[in-house]
Amino acid sequence: MNSEVAKGIIELGNVNLKCLIFQINSKNSIDVLSTSFAKSEGIHNGVVVNLNKASNSIRQCIANAEKNAKISLKKITVILEQPEFLCTKFSKNRKINGSKIHKDDIEFLLSEAKKQVTLNDRNQSIIHIFNHNYVVDGKKFIEEPIGVYADSLSHEMTFITMPKNNMKNINQAFIDCDIEVERFISSIFSLAAKLLDNEVLQSGCSLIDIGFEKISLGVFKNLAIIHSFTFPIGINHITKDISKVCSLTLSESERIMKKIDFSFQDAQEIFDENNILKTDYFETSNFRKISKSLIFNIVQARLSEVFELIKKQIFISNSSSENTINIYLTGGGANLKNLTKYFENSFKCKINLLQMNSNNKIENEFFLSCLGALKIINDGWETEAIPEPIDKDGQKFSFFSRFFKIKP
Repeated sequence: MNSEVAKGIIELGNVNLKCLIFQINSKNSIDVLSTSFAKSEGIHNGVVVNLNKASNSIRQCIANAEKNAKISLKKITVILEQPEFLCTKFSKNRKINGSKIHKDDIEFLLSEAKKQVTLNDRNQSIIHIFNHNYVVDGKKFIEEPIGVYADSLSHEMTFITMPKNNMKNINQAFIDCDIEVERFISSIFSLAAKLLDNEVLQSGCSLIDIGFEKISLGVFKNLAIIHSFTFPIGINHITKDISKVCSLTLSESERIMKKIDFSFQDAQEIFDENNILKTDYFETSNFRKISKSLIFNIVQARLSEVFELIKKQIFISNSSSENTINIYLTGGGANLKNLTKYFENSFKCKINLLQMNSNNKIENEFFLSCLGALKIINDGWETEAIPEPIDKDGQKFSFFSRFFKIKP
């Protein structure tokens, strides 16, 4: 098979790397050629912490997918999320003085915003630019107001950046595998593209991805990310808290975590009639009396910390009330028993748990980010301002590219 036709996507997770290879067929539909996964080593929260281990893990994951697809990739799209990601909102203005708005006016505002982001922190690299709103004479426009007469034009944009050295280390890990990184995609963006429909993303919502070692938040409005943040705290931190305070092994603590009812009502499966941890949960540790109140206090303390962090970031986004009401949970941690109820009690609103109910081995939670990235790559994203030719003739461009015609 022609490797120029096939494209690859890889997600850099804390537990596993996940790779997907696909091609666009003659009918302009997607054929998934292969998938693979490998244990993630040398990578933590999207950051390369050991180059040799990271390169070996990446090589193994991609090689397995290439073998199954019978192709050899030259380039690949990388999905990741880092606590070091910065999300910056800009509003740039220009006087139009009663004339028509031309594409040059929007080009100027985009260029000025990009220049300011670059000058403000030369240690950051841009991975996403989203067009949020245009404001023409005080009135909001979602689409570019080309040809509209106006006195003033404001362009609201969101930039997502990552540290240049982090990017260099990731690029080097792939170079060591003889493959080039084509582009980076934020995992919260790719998850939203897969799990949420355009109506929800248009009206406003918050997506919370609860992972093993981190929790990522994306706030969306008008089909654009208006705020994102990643906390270096995940479900595994609660497990570690239980292990440390109660002097239990991580394996024992993980077992307890999987059985806890996060509504904190039903505890009969874990504790005896005296509200003491059952002997069954002492696999290798010596039995001692550990009370229900102690374990619940440990869990609730960490959850309370997480909730306050998430709540603060949602309100930092200056988002409308719809973003607080329309909250969606996803990720492995979201499936813990009644964790959704905990968030409902905390936010005082209904929380939507997103799950894939499919027997297709690809259409499941394991490859959600890859499938979302696939959608972004194939269809484009109308508010994303990173230039990317979509069709094979290079005629369909994303927003930024339509004006600049070159990659920034």
